[in-house]
Amino acid sequence: MPGRAPFILASASPRRRDLLARIGVTPDLIDPAACDETPHKGELPLAYARRIAAEKAALVAARHPGAVILAADTVVALGRRILGKAETADEVRACLRLLSGRRHRVHSALTVIDANGQARHRLSTTILAFKRLSAREIEAYVAGGEGLGKAGGYAVQGSAEAYVRALSGSHSGVMGLPLFETRALLCAT
Repeated sequence: MPGRAPFILASASPRRRDLLARIGVTPDLIDPAACDETPHKGELPLAYARRIAAEKAALVAARHPGAVILAADTVVALGRRILGKAETADEVRACLRLLSGRRHRVHSALTVIDANGQARHRLSTTILAFKRLSAREIEAYVAGGEGLGKAGGYAVQGSAEAYVRALSGSHSGVMGLPLFETRALLCAT
């Protein structure tokens, strides 16, 4: 379409690309933003997700003036505690032990910066309740490797979905990109 601003996804996540495809959106370019994702002292999970999404969008927008930028951040929160990406089997195991039999929240924050540099933000919060997990279930999940690199140590789009007793909110938001909110932001751009 002539005159259309390029659309850039500020994420290397293949899940986010796949989710965008579900709503018929294909980025012109993938340009992940590398920012310091260390939570600030006392920072709550919701504020953290919003801040990181906005920082990622701003970093990529600075590299691509006149483009439309979409950035997102997904945070698994157990109360005030942020459960980051599990990088080792021990971290996956620890996250699953914490989440076993409990409710938790997944906050997915979005920032879209339009071609004129105006930022818009949306947030999706989903509440999940995990069943009580046996040591055997936890070890089987850890052995499968699916939770590595995932916030909270699990992937709801995979076999961990069998552990979700209840979900209230956006399933796609738990996967990393809430499609309802994403579509609304992109349509407003």
